[in-house]
Amino acid sequence: MTAGPDGPARRTALITGANRGIGRAVAAELHRRGTDVVLTARSAEDARAAAAELGTRWQALDTTDPESAERAAAAAGPVDLLICNAGVLLDARTDPLSVPLDLVEQTLRVNLLGTWRVIQAFVPAMVRRGRGQVLVLSSGTTAEFGGRLFAGAPGYSLSKSALNGLTTLLAGHTEGTGVRVDAVNPGRVRTRMMPGQQQLPEEAARFIADLADLPAGGPSGRFFAEQRRPTS
Repeated sequence: MTAGPDGPARRTALITGANRGIGRAVAAELHRRGTDVVLTARSAEDARAAAAELGTRWQALDTTDPESAERAAAAAGPVDLLICNAGVLLDARTDPLSVPLDLVEQTLRVNLLGTWRVIQAFVPAMVRRGRGQVLVLSSGTTAEFGGRLFAGAPGYSLSKSALNGLTTLLAGHTEGTGVRVDAVNPGRVRTRMMPGQQQLPEEAARFIADLADLPAGGPSGRFFAEQRRPTS
C-alpha cells in the first residue's frame, strides 16, 4: 500500500493490458475510487499515453517476456491487487477441426502463459506480506463452473478454460496466506475484440471494481459472473 495525500495508506493495483478496452476502464474506475493504479501495456508509449490521460502511474509490461514481467514487478513496488486482463482473440469464426494451430499456440502463450508469468512475478511478494488479491479475467466460453466450451473460437475458449484451472490451482496453493485468487467473467463487452456487443467497458469496470472492494479474508478460487454479482 502507498501513502495517500492525507497520510493513510491506500491500496495499489496493477492491471495488465490496460491501455484500452476493459483494462483501461478498470484503471479509470479504480483510480476514481482512490486506488493507486499502475496501468501497464506491452508498448511503453501506449501505457504512458493512457496513464497521462487517466492520471495514473504506468509501466511497460509484455506478458510474453519474462524480463519485462520482472522489470515491471521491480519498478511497480508492492502491489495489493493484481488484475490479469491482457489477452487476445485470434481464432474467431474457426472450429476445432480446422483452426490453424499456430493461432492456438499464440493464444495460449498470451492468455494462459502470459497471465501465469505475471502471477509468478507479483504474487510471491503478496504471500510474503500476508495479503493480496488476484483477479483473472475469464470468459463465458469456458467449460468450468457450469459453462460450456464455445467451438467458434476454440483456442480462445481453451485458453480461458485453462485460466479457470490456473485460478483454482493458485487458490489452493495460496490458501491460508492472506492472498485471494478469483476468476471473473464480466460478460460480453464492447471492445476492439468484440465491437458488436452492447455492454460498455465502463459497466464491466464497475463490476470488476466491486469485486476488488470485497472484504479481505473471504473464500478464494471462485468464479464471478456479471449476472451473478456477489454480496460478500
